[in-house]
Amino acid sequence: MPRQARLDAPGVLHHIMIRGIERRKIFINDGDREDFLERLSKLLPRTETACYAWGFIPNHAHFLFRTGLAPLATVMRRVLTGYAVSFNRRHKRRGQLFQNRYKSIVCQEDAYLKELVRYIHLNPVRSGIVPGIKELNKYPYCGHSALVGKKERPWQDVTYVLGCFDRTAGQTKKAYLRFMEKGIAQGRRKDLTGGGLIRSVGGWAEVKQLKRQGHQHVMSDERILGDSTFVENLLSQTDEQYERRYELKRQGYDADRLAKRVAEIYDMDPREVLSRGKQQQKVRARSLFCFWAVRELGISLRELAKRLELSPPAVGYSVERGEAIARQNGYRLLE
Repeated sequence: MPRQARLDAPGVLHHIMIRGIERRKIFINDGDREDFLERLSKLLPRTETACYAWGFIPNHAHFLFRTGLAPLATVMRRVLTGYAVSFNRRHKRRGQLFQNRYKSIVCQEDAYLKELVRYIHLNPVRSGIVPGIKELNKYPYCGHSALVGKKERPWQDVTYVLGCFDRTAGQTKKAYLRFMEKGIAQGRRKDLTGGGLIRSVGGWAEVKQLKRQGHQHVMSDERILGDSTFVENLLSQTDEQYERRYELKRQGYDADRLAKRVAEIYDMDPREVLSRGKQQQKVRARSLFCFWAVRELGISLRELAKRLELSPPAVGYSVERGEAIARQNGYRLLE
């Protein structure tokens, strides 16, 4: 059976799994683990790939990444190829190190980010590497230690993850730890790693065929983790749209530059675009900003909501308004 195309775009959240061939170890000692971390520490910031969770087990590893300037395939190829060569040289071996391709699942952020962070970070406990949360706090080869402040990993986005929990001063880490402790009894969850998920069928090139046939087969693929609306929206995109996102990223487009572009259209200060207010011009500018941020740059509703101090549903309404504004006035992000 031919391999299915990977699903990817700037701003997409991925749960990634790598395994050793024939279940062999991909990490034999701490030197191996430090080698892999060193590669991540250099490549992730350079490609603006956000890392929210990660964990090493002797024969496999999990990661939760959000793609940035470079496609996920490029990031993983650079990390895994370089590491495999170094591993083979270090241990005087030849041949393939990893089992087939890495596995990646596109994930719906609002519903699954916290669950995936917990699942990935509890992997060392489930595998018996550490006996419990107290020991996991100090385990250096899992992103959990950075979230609780025991290890410093500049390339791991601790702030974003902790922002998903209680924001009361001094309570954020406690809320995260309570959430982690509740997950210990869950064991291995197939719904987060493959099987039993609401899925898609086919690659981007098959969208038209899917629309003709309907979505009766959405349970048979293992590349998307999300509800039916998320799956449908994801599949409705085209290759051209995602190539455009990468081009915008390469040209330096982020939320700040986007605000400047909107400010130019409405002849206002970029800070006004991002500030709260009910003035008609400000509402229209913010709506256009939200539309382009979500549809063009792939920024999530949750991320925009935090930045604009709005609720995710309010941002969703702004996106709809912004789409109408852009269509009625012929506004384009790139002239």
